[in-house]
Amino acid sequence: MESSSIITHKITRIGRSNSEVLDDALAVEEPLEIQVEYLADGRKVRKSISVTMRTPGNDPELAAGFLFTEGIIHSSDQIGHITHSALDENRVVVQCSEGFAPQLASLERNFYTTSSCGVCGKASIDAIKTRSVFDGTDDDLTLAAETLYKLPGQINHHQNVFESTGGLHASALFDSSGQFLMLREDVGRHNALDKLIGAALLTDGLPLNNHILLLSGRASFELIQKASMAGIRAVAAIGAPSSLAVQLAQESGITLVGFLKHDKFNIYTGHHRIL
Repeated sequence: MESSSIITHKITRIGRSNSEVLDDALAVEEPLEIQVEYLADGRKVRKSISVTMRTPGNDPELAAGFLFTEGIIHSSDQIGHITHSALDENRVVVQCSEGFAPQLASLERNFYTTSSCGVCGKASIDAIKTRSVFDGTDDDLTLAAETLYKLPGQINHHQNVFESTGGLHASALFDSSGQFLMLREDVGRHNALDKLIGAALLTDGLPLNNHILLLSGRASFELIQKASMAGIRAVAAIGAPSSLAVQLAQESGITLVGFLKHDKFNIYTGHHRIL
């Protein structure tokens, strides 16, 4: 049972009265280098922007979502093509549209990220914050409690690689009635969300101001920031939010729900949207 996202590895399972050798499924973790290519003063320039540890799959979405949520690009029409390098499948090149050159010199960040932390390379606390092009976007989103109760069961049904390995985070998107739309998985929770947002960006689906984002684990600052960049106004997490995540959700006008189960949840911000 192997794919680009899963490999098998022989293990010895020890019990109180016996041991056995069997195959275990592991989630793949490999580096992905994201490069951007653009014209500057008539010359083609290619720069490496980030190396992130990710689960292979949906790499173009990951690259697009990362560049968007970091404020390097602002719309899908600033992307020409996204391709894997002919020399390395763990490198993607984002070719910018003609006439667009990203302002990389102003970025106060070392863009090395790991699967567990997407903001460790930030040079300062001010550099952590990015401003959404959808700030001020109106929404009339209201959510019934019953709609939220049924989301955890749906994410479990659609989280295929997690079911095999138990090793991945997921971000899932639903409409306001709780209808499942799409899900992305990755060893890095920030990568899973970048893949999801990248998929919406590349299909001109942004902003997501009338949708629900469901996180399979905890809600961290960086996930709320990425959600805000995509115009998301409702975030529900299976786990707990951090204090900074709650603060940012409040500032961004996001309804943030935590500890979501089939019969209860906590509302941390944006109470007015929950019926």
